[in-house]
Amino acid sequence: MSKMDDARLLRAMLLIRTFEQALVRRKDHGFQLLSSGQEAVSVGVCAALEPDDQLLCSGRSIGPALARGLSPSIVMAELLGRSAGPNRGKGGRGHLAWPAEGFFGAHAVVAGNLTIAAGVALSMSVQGLSTVTACIFGDGACGAGALHESLNIAALWKLPLVLVCDNNQYSISTPRSEALAPKQLSDLAQPFGVPGITVDGMDVRAVREAALPLVERARSGLGPALLECISHRFSTHSTATRETRSAHELADIKANCPIRRFAARLEAESILTALAYDRIREEVEIAVRDAIAFAEAAPYPDSAEVLSDVV
Repeated sequence: MSKMDDARLLRAMLLIRTFEQALVRRKDHGFQLLSSGQEAVSVGVCAALEPDDQLLCSGRSIGPALARGLSPSIVMAELLGRSAGPNRGKGGRGHLAWPAEGFFGAHAVVAGNLTIAAGVALSMSVQGLSTVTACIFGDGACGAGALHESLNIAALWKLPLVLVCDNNQYSISTPRSEALAPKQLSDLAQPFGVPGITVDGMDVRAVREAALPLVERARSGLGPALLECISHRFSTHSTATRETRSAHELADIKANCPIRRFAARLEAESILTALAYDRIREEVEIAVRDAIAFAEAAPYPDSAEVLSDVV
């Protein structure tokens, strides 16, 4: 991994964190599911994808969308309901999408994105494209039949599909240990003869290094894989739910911040200086301020559009 790659990974995580912090300070932020604390998962996975690949995600879409390279300005516009968003402000966080930029989109229903991702991968395969579909979903989706159905058909047809479980260890307020029986959620791949790997989702390098061979394996026609990334969310499940974790648990979680951890590692390896880190933070803050200004200057959709794009 080059120094440029390292700096880009750090910048991408900082952008997600700074973007979300600026968003939730606004009174009009709306109902959001934040990626704060989980940035390394989406950034690490996207670092393994090529421009023509497609990414799908759950309703926790801000991190994946920004990690995939969508402009902070258009993402902010979409989240604030402005017509300058990629879905003209009508998709919002739960259905944010821009397939032309490799972000096939979010799905607000738990596990609802899994079978869609298998369909996207099938389409790629039928067209003879050397592209891969990646799908990020939460641990709660592992209790749904859709995961097993998707793994089954993807294994049978050797679809170019990489399923990524962003396991933040809570389904809203239910601990993963009280909802799912497998010792590791990656074990769910075994009955289908599909590779299953579990990694530290708070380490962006670990995620990237685990995702790369799985993506290339899928691209070469050898079929799907399941990657489980153990992560921690720093915020409540959503902006509309209360915190159920103890102050002690939260303190332990936040001590393992993926951004501070990676920055310290780069400094220790003489890859990043404190001055360079400050410069990246300044660049990110400017990008977020510009995104807010762009969104605020954009109009809301016209009332005449209320039924457009409705099937």
